[in-house]
Amino acid sequence: MPTQEEAEEAVRTLIRWAGDDPTREGLLDTPRRVAKSYREFFSGYAQNPTEILSRTFSETDGYDEMIVLKDIRFESHCEHHMAPIIGRAHIAYLPRKRVVGISKLARLLECYAKRLQIQEKLTAQIANTLNDELQPRGVAVVIDASHQCMTTRGVHKAGTSMVTSRMLGAFRNDASTRREFLAFIGLPPATIGSSS
Repeated sequence: MPTQEEAEEAVRTLIRWAGDDPTREGLLDTPRRVAKSYREFFSGYAQNPTEILSRTFSETDGYDEMIVLKDIRFESHCEHHMAPIIGRAHIAYLPRKRVVGISKLARLLECYAKRLQIQEKLTAQIANTLNDELQPRGVAVVIDASHQCMTTRGVHKAGTSMVTSRMLGAFRNDASTRREFLAFIGLPPATIGSSS
């Protein structure tokens, strides 16, 4: 693992490569600040998604209806350009016997979002982990995000967003369950098909 000083020196190299002087007054503390921000941006590597979901509750009085946490804002970084991905996630599951605290769903999203990512993989990781750890009757994840690697560079298509989904169990196999979830999050049923 590189040291803090090695990370800061890499930033100084990039500043020189960009055409500026890292010893200039306004840039003196930039390497330290960038390294500190990278620790925050990529803090998901230090988290274990299985541990996040390890504490569950079985005292639900038989509750077995859909649990939906919607409009969870997140920030990630694309693995191709290290540019921000900013969006909202919607996470749902149909409990079998146990439920998890709702903050754990947001923490699971953060654990995976705070890594270098592509949106498709992020969507699948959240759904697959929930499915493996809780073993519910079904899991649904929809992510709608703007990719700065496309909006601020390259093709410069501001105002665009990408939607990805992963439906497992009842959400994949039962059209009415899928429709109910999509209605909860405000998407028309035809938006996301059964082949998600």
